[in-house]
Amino acid sequence: MQVGITHYLVVSALLFCLGLYGILTRRNAVAILMGIELMLNAANINLVAFNRFVAPGAVAGQVFALVIITLAACEAAVGLALVMAAYRSLETIHVDEINLMKW
Repeated sequence: MQVGITHYLVVSALLFCLGLYGILTRRNAVAILMGIELMLNAANINLVAFNRFVAPGAVAGQVFALVIITLAACEAAVGLALVMAAYRSLETIHVDEINLMKW
């Protein structure tokens, strides 16, 4: 059995749905950040799979995937810094209890 683009798309869709489920159901800010990471990884799988099967000679999919990996690393660093700052001042990381921006 040969692995085709359908297999990559199914794995990517499952990862994306898992990340979306994690974002919508979790109250913990770290778990929400992990859900976002899963969704970005699903996008990376799509980019590399389409690059492999549609234009095998080009490297545009891999370049976009590297940009997304860099973006994900920056998002994780800034997001975790915000979570740590919120925990230091409010002693909680549950997003529904953090109401700093309310009037």
